[in-house]
Amino acid sequence: MNDMVLISVDDHIIEPPDMFETQLKGDVLASAPQHKETPDGTNYWEYQGMIIPYVGIGAVTGRPPEEYGMEPTNLAQHRRGHWDVHARIADMDVNGIAASLNYPQMAGFDGGLFQKAKDKDAALIHLRAYNDWHLDVWCGAYPGRMIPNALLPTWNMEETVAEIKRQAAKGVTSVSLNDNPTKAGLPSIHNEYWNPMFKALADHDMVINLHIGAGNPAPHASDETPIEAWITTMPMSVNVGMADWLYLKALRDYPTLKICVSEGGLGWVPYLMERADYANWRHKAWTHIDFGNDKPSDIFKRHFMICFVDDIFGLKHLEDLNEDMVAYECDYPHSDCLWPEVPEYLWRSVKHLTDVQIDKITHGNVMRHYNFDLFSHFKREEITVGALREKARLAGVDTTPVSYGGVKPTENPRVVTSGDIARMVMSQQKAEEPA
Repeated sequence: MNDMVLISVDDHIIEPPDMFETQLKGDVLASAPQHKETPDGTNYWEYQGMIIPYVGIGAVTGRPPEEYGMEPTNLAQHRRGHWDVHARIADMDVNGIAASLNYPQMAGFDGGLFQKAKDKDAALIHLRAYNDWHLDVWCGAYPGRMIPNALLPTWNMEETVAEIKRQAAKGVTSVSLNDNPTKAGLPSIHNEYWNPMFKALADHDMVINLHIGAGNPAPHASDETPIEAWITTMPMSVNVGMADWLYLKALRDYPTLKICVSEGGLGWVPYLMERADYANWRHKAWTHIDFGNDKPSDIFKRHFMICFVDDIFGLKHLEDLNEDMVAYECDYPHSDCLWPEVPEYLWRSVKHLTDVQIDKITHGNVMRHYNFDLFSHFKREEITVGALREKARLAGVDTTPVSYGGVKPTENPRVVTSGDIARMVMSQQKAEEPA
């Protein structure tokens, strides 16, 4: 376990209040997303009339599990590693994580905040500033410990291609996209609108990162559905988006196009591929879907990297997947995150595999897929689970759970429902809207 080298391809940033001050001045800084506080002490971001509250179980690492439903509404209710890159590195060390790819939080996993903005000229400036902060400040503070993940101004295809080229010139090898852009008022991924973007991404060998919840919502039966039932099905809910992308013509036009799907897990994926093969065999005569000499499962195994937080079943059936396209994700600081015990849980899942397979899943596949050379920055023995944890021990990194309090999802101790959580978010947003 201590000899493993771990790279996580799905973690999250709770953006620090001064992030745009490091990139912008004058009027463009004044019109950038602003971090604010209400009279009762809750924090929120405001941008072009939109309110983005500090709520959700997306930032609970460091709390006792009993408080996971108590929504953090102030930055002070967050563990410092959520928003401070120096503390984040310490939290990675104590968790044995060598490197991490991070998604936005306030800006939306796919940069949806800028897509929703009415003033698109300003949004373009601010999106670029976000990318520059992410690369130069967040990732740049500790070279080799972060995999940059850029946002794109997808409402403007000319500027999207330009941003791909700009980011590629700076060494960025991945971008975050909406898995279903129709939810953002844009054409579907099957529309020719996207052709220039797919070509540019293939030309620059950049990975498309698709995160659950950016576009397709995770469905739940009703507002009375226990929230735990909703959480249970969330990883499998990405099947709609994955199937949609599997039938993307661009994957046949650009054989090197690369996708990474976050928070979907592994165990149910073999059936998706089996079902796609059956559907194509049985129906292609009238659906006119032509995969040439390939089956849909061949396309999936070639283009899609799939990631897991904890999936013992999936790893027992690795032969039914492509072991070269499986990767680990920590999901810090979300509620599914196993910090600071990732190595212990992961070892339980992979210890039956060969050393070669363990190396692929824990870091090798990611290094190849993202053109990310961890070992050009560190010797292997410097970046193993054991070495990083020893570094954290010497630095005195404290992992003791801290009670931060917060608003409970229900008044009485009863089963928490998806409706309870939805009402919490809505009430918080309403409370933080400026008078």
